[in-house]
This record gives sequence, structure tokens and C-alpha cells, in this order.
Amino acid sequence: MDLFSEQRPEFVPLATGACWLPGFALPVMDALWPAVQQHLCQHPAQQMMTPMGLMSVRTSSMGDWGWVGNSQGYAYSAHQPGTHLPWPPIPPVIAQLAAAAANRAGYPDFVPDSCLINVYAPGSKMGLHQDKDEMDFSQPIVSLSLGIAATFLFGGGKRSDKPVRIPLQHGDIVVWGGASRRFYHGVAQVKAATHPLLGAQRINLTLRKAR
Repeated sequence: MDLFSEQRPEFVPLATGACWLPGFALPVMDALWPAVQQHLCQHPAQQMMTPMGLMSVRTSSMGDWGWVGNSQGYAYSAHQPGTHLPWPPIPPVIAQLAAAAANRAGYPDFVPDSCLINVYAPGSKMGLHQDKDEMDFSQPIVSLSLGIAATFLFGGGKRSDKPVRIPLQHGDIVVWGGASRRFYHGVAQVKAATHPLLGAQRINLTLRKAR
């Protein structure tokens, strides 16, 4: 299948246990986007430090566990850096959407307890990495794209495996788990563009069962 075709299917298999759901979030966007906006107004995304340096994206979190990083490493934390307050709960529209996407991908009863929000300005990117800090690898990863288009890189079990390039648009969701749960993935450098709803940014929500 030509992933860059103008015709957008509803379900695209990517690997064993992984799929792309173009436009899956669009039916709930009227409730979804205001929930994300409100969260980012109250809990602004910030650049996190990692042992490899300052990230090019800005991050925030929702749920029982938020993702945090510093020069020593990164981990899930129940408290926000700086304020030490608990992260706010995942809004029902986001949790229900993630559960529906996971179910469509073959993972029933997915209940995320962590939602990482990455904010990409043009020029930002995310290097190939694995999601491997969670405790239950039987649970999938659900990744939602909002705003300007981006190329998602979905590789294999080894960093050297050549990734598939997936042209994600506003409202697309990618789900992976099972045999592909720890596959390497990333985001190519985001090109300058403007989205009519979000402006010159891409926002990605990654929902997981962290604990």
C-alpha cells in the first residue's frame, strides 16, 4: 500500500500488533481539542532535559503518572516538576478515545494511566527510541496526532531496522503492542506549516498503561 496516497483508508496494518487509524479522532475533535487546550493553559508544556541534552519538543502530562526527564535520566512520576503537585486526570474524552482506538487495533479493555503530551514547533523532531519504562508490556501504546502534519517513523526491534515513514495528519492515531510493543519509533523533523485549528504546531498525545 502507498502510505502517501491521497486516498486515506480507515485501517492500515503496519506490523504484527501495530496499525495506523487515519482520522480516527476527528469525530470527537470538538470536545477533544478544548480539553487539550485547557490542560496546556493550566499545565504549560516545558522542555525537558535528558542525558542526551535538551529535548527539541516541549512536554506536559495527564493521568496518574507523568513522564519527566533530567540530566540523570527519565522516568514516570506522580508529581509535576517544579510544583510537585499531582498531574491532573486524563479527561474522559481522551481516555475513551484511546480505549476505542486500542480496541479497534485488537487490544480490548485498555485503560491508560499516563498521557504524555509532546508539543512540536516546526524544526522539532524525536529520535528513534523504545517505550520500555512501563511495567506491563501486554498493554499497547496509543499515539494521537493533532495539528500540522508530521512523518512518523516506525521501525523494528533493533535500532538499525529501517523505519516505515507514515504521513500523519490531524486526528490520526497509531496503535502498537504485542509483537511490536517495543519497536523503535520517532518523528522526523517537522516542516513549517500552519494548521487552521492549532496554528504552527503539532501536538502528540501518547497514552500508556505505565503502572
